[in-house]
Amino acid sequence: MFESRITVKGQTTLPKPVRDSLEVKPGDKVRYVILEEGVLIMPVRPTSRLFGSLKYDGPAVSLEDMERAIAEGATEG
Repeated sequence: MFESRITVKGQTTLPKPVRDSLEVKPGDKVRYVILEEGVLIMPVRPTSRLFGSLKYDGPAVSLEDMERAIAEGATEG
């Protein structure tokens, strides 16, 4: 368990183990989600960090192929 003090301006410093766990660094944003049990702190990830996270090594797929696959998936179920 980690603690930090609230300043007169309502600010606090996230302890280093918390920053490390969230993988945040100076300038990053965090989001606070208020729950009945307490508050959840989550890192805000820019969409640019998602670039390259999904790999596809197959042949290029046309827009028509994608639309056909979507239509076929919508009729299954």
